[in-house]
Amino acid sequence: MENIYVVDTSVIIEKAISKFIKNKEIEGKIIIPKAVIAELEHQANKGQETGYLGLEEIQELQKLKQENKIDLDFTGQRPNPLQIKYAKSGGEIDALIRDVAYNEGATLITADRVQAEAAKALGLNVKFIELKIDYKEIGLEKFFDSKIMSVHLKEDCIPKAKKGQPGDWELVGLGDKKITQKEIKDLSKEVVEKSNVDPKSFVEISRKGSTIIQYKDFRVVITKPPVSDGWEITAVHPLTQLKLDEYNLPEEILERIKTKARGIIIAGETGSGKSTISQAIAESYVKEGKITKTVESPRDLQLTDSITQYSKNFTSPEEIHDILFLSRPDNIIFDEIRDTPDFKLYIDLRLAGSNCLGVLHSASPIDAVQRFISRIDTGIIPSVLDTIMYIKKGTVSKVLTLNMIVKIPSGMKEADLARPVVEVKDFLTNKLEYEIYSYGEQTVVVPISLVKESSVKKLAKKQIEAEFLRNVDNVKVEITSEDRASVYVKEDEIGRIIGKQGKTIETIEARLGIHIDVKELEETNKEDSLEYDAKDTGKYVVFYINEENKEVDIHINKQFLVSTKSSKKGEIKIKKKSKLGQTLSKSLSSKQKIELKG
Repeated sequence: MENIYVVDTSVIIEKAISKFIKNKEIEGKIIIPKAVIAELEHQANKGQETGYLGLEEIQELQKLKQENKIDLDFTGQRPNPLQIKYAKSGGEIDALIRDVAYNEGATLITADRVQAEAAKALGLNVKFIELKIDYKEIGLEKFFDSKIMSVHLKEDCIPKAKKGQPGDWELVGLGDKKITQKEIKDLSKEVVEKSNVDPKSFVEISRKGSTIIQYKDFRVVITKPPVSDGWEITAVHPLTQLKLDEYNLPEEILERIKTKARGIIIAGETGSGKSTISQAIAESYVKEGKITKTVESPRDLQLTDSITQYSKNFTSPEEIHDILFLSRPDNIIFDEIRDTPDFKLYIDLRLAGSNCLGVLHSASPIDAVQRFISRIDTGIIPSVLDTIMYIKKGTVSKVLTLNMIVKIPSGMKEADLARPVVEVKDFLTNKLEYEIYSYGEQTVVVPISLVKESSVKKLAKKQIEAEFLRNVDNVKVEITSEDRASVYVKEDEIGRIIGKQGKTIETIEARLGIHIDVKELEETNKEDSLEYDAKDTGKYVVFYINEENKEVDIHINKQFLVSTKSSKKGEIKIKKKSKLGQTLSKSLSSKQKIELKG
């Protein structure tokens, strides 16, 4: 009697059946349910490599049929779109496959343990294939040596690699032969196949035009049309895993990392070594007996088994939020913070009291703080961030700390200007480097090194101008020292500004906190009004002045509004959705007097 076998999707994808036939481990009739074809077709249409691998295996079985090595048949019910959609969660396609095996009186061959147990429960004969790991080196690994950080392969191009170490590498060619599309496809299929078998590997993301795989300690990114203009593979391999002590950090920084800092951000440019040091810090937490977990996308940190690594790609921020709060880890490593949901999750974890270390890209240490400002109120920044570690060329180049204080911002004098200020200091020198505070409706980050030279002077100048424009048509202000300014107005307005026995100017001086010398406007060069064309595009309010990189002050009805700069095309574009844009748009439509001075 002829042996009859029904195969499911799992063994087809792993290309196990053709191997068994060639090795004469099975003989007889092979039945492929139409549900298997439908599932593979669905995966291939979504651009998933598993779909193509399965269809290739069926084509191979057709060849074996032509060689009279097997009988091959297709039967069963084709699933509807809803059954295909819920194939993984609902098991609908697996049920259709079991029905075929039951009706045919066949042995079911599967590599899916749940499918095998369900079939046994129905009384079916089951051949369960426990897939064995092939530990041979895959094709991608052959491009690497002990000094190569990453390999970059693109069809019809010479393979390239980054050789060296984080922050100190060079791009080198790997041979002089261009790699073909077929070769890249073969490498892609191989790494997908092996990642499905190896328990330490997994397909992190599978989309129509891209696949991200963590294969052992290699992170592999595969892109293809229509996402990219050709097939491409980028594979990254960590060269070293340093311990925190090997960074030779000052004792004060080590102590802060281990015991005092609760909201750490590790920042730096791409390839600077951010993930490497975050791994070292995570391992140091474990060494100190702390429960440590990570949130990653994709999971590519190389950590000990005692650290649980969660992937954002397989769950929602809400689910990760619940998991972390209920499991209550001592420390959370967030690698890496990219978009607004990531920032919100990090902020939420910190405000709930969790000790968090976040990794993000930034061009400078203060830029790491800037990325939070648009997503958080100024007053709670220090509650979320208390330490910024900036990584450059694999080393910690700067450490900043943040704390809140109520004071008069640097460079200002009047006591009424006191407000909550976030001080950003160099941790080792305790030198104040930046101040962050609200000014009007905006949050400003002021470098202290520039306060006396420009920032506060410009701020004070505009405030004085606005004060005097309440009473005069035109005014020119010069800041002559930290506590003195010269104000130029028309000759016939000087008396009114000074007032009887100087009382009016005294009142203004007391309000502004600065001594003012009132002078005739002709004594200095008058700020020229600029000719311009204005247009409301619907999305922007645009002024055309035909002067590139020009410092311009905008006034409405002689009231100073804002200081800005024209582009290389001589344009000033202001988003209409902003409060400033709405004000300008209304002024244009109501034909109020708008002046541009520079």
